[in-house]
Amino acid sequence: MKFVLPLIASLLLLVGCAHKPSGTSTRAVGIAKSQAKRPEVRRDTLTLFDKARNRVVPVALYSAASGKPEQKLAILNHGYGGTNRAYSFIAQALVAHGYLVASVQHELPGDEPLPTTGTPYEVRMPHWRRGVQTMLFVIEELKSRNSRVDTKHLLLIGHSHGGDMVMLFARDYPERVDKVISLDNRRMPLPRTDQLRVLSLRSSDQPADEGVLPTAAEQEKYGIQIIKLPATIHNDMWDGATNAQKQEMLTYINNFLEKK
Repeated sequence: MKFVLPLIASLLLLVGCAHKPSGTSTRAVGIAKSQAKRPEVRRDTLTLFDKARNRVVPVALYSAASGKPEQKLAILNHGYGGTNRAYSFIAQALVAHGYLVASVQHELPGDEPLPTTGTPYEVRMPHWRRGVQTMLFVIEELKSRNSRVDTKHLLLIGHSHGGDMVMLFARDYPERVDKVISLDNRRMPLPRTDQLRVLSLRSSDQPADEGVLPTAAEQEKYGIQIIKLPATIHNDMWDGATNAQKQEMLTYINNFLEKK
């Protein structure tokens, strides 16, 4: 890579140490923007270690290969059984919006499996809490390694189980979050608050548990966006999606991020 972003260079040194035409629809504009030429993306890998929990935290890092050194931070969280490299189409789109994207690997060899019996909200809460602690650790670690990382405009995004983690984080630490995006999380209720902005893309096949999604009145009150994707099932919300599915998801994500 010919150009090295100062932010990434400093992170890597420390890895070893612990005008829209009249009549054009909003959707058409979103598609045009998402198809626009994106900046070249640099991909790096960090292996962090949380001494307090004696836990390795692998992170796939995406950033613009050239650009301003100060970047907003986005934490990307995979679905259960997935990997931190499985959502690169979203990570690259976020880089185009000026984000440094840290895609976290949550499940590690030896971890207890996610419970499949009992009330999901209750039995899976420890796993979500572990995910929240991991996100907090990654945020602080990246900030400590380079003070130019902007954590005041934090974006959290997660698919399914990873989306449940994100919603728990937003509930417990709303003052630390600017925006959250859920790709079809089903168990943890979306935060009802005007402290942050919320977008949830919903699949065509997997319903959310009762109370997870806000009512129409709550959506209007808090400005929460709930978008149904009629041609996308739950398990298609990753790099394995078709180009048409990816395009649709990115259109909504781009419009959400560009809205003030």
